[in-house]
Amino acid sequence: MIGRLAGTLVAVEPEAVLVDVNGVGYVVGVSTRTLAALPPPGAAVTLAIETMVREDAITLYGFLDTAERAAFRTLLTVQGVGAKVALALLGAFSPGQIAAAVATGDAKTLTRASGVGARLAARLVTELKGKPGFAGTEAIPAAAVPAPPSDPLLADAVSALANLGYRRAEAEPALAAARRRLGDAASVEALIREGLKALAR
Repeated sequence: MIGRLAGTLVAVEPEAVLVDVNGVGYVVGVSTRTLAALPPPGAAVTLAIETMVREDAITLYGFLDTAERAAFRTLLTVQGVGAKVALALLGAFSPGQIAAAVATGDAKTLTRASGVGARLAARLVTELKGKPGFAGTEAIPAAAVPAPPSDPLLADAVSALANLGYRRAEAEPALAAARRRLGDAASVEALIREGLKALAR
């Protein structure tokens, strides 16, 4: 299985790129978001790769980082979502934006992706709740993990975002800012919504 490609970007097409690695050209399917972030042809490029093997083909899909690849893998666990729809979702939204829509039950937003109708969007929200794969989950040294906040509402919201795959080190500042903005009107649900909006930017 191929998990990473590092080489020269040779050609760019609407839904795929050609990457030359030591004289071998690999055709790699990509999302429009990844496509827009790539350098021009002739430049060096590194992609995280998901290899899909079928009886009649071996297909490679490329991503800017492992977080996007993890989101792709998780999307494929939803009934009715194949590689094409998963790439369409990741072209329309960042993994953080998908996580925010899922956490807040915002199926309507997901219908903006090509090939995602109302029924599939509702299934995405239902089946993805509680699943990791939409944010970086790199291990953090224990010394780098901040102490739990003393505010119970804030602590619950930080824990919820950590369960969604966000690192506490990035979730806590976003939630603390939301807590200050909302003041006495804050609830755990409101803090989670505001925190997800901030992290998705």
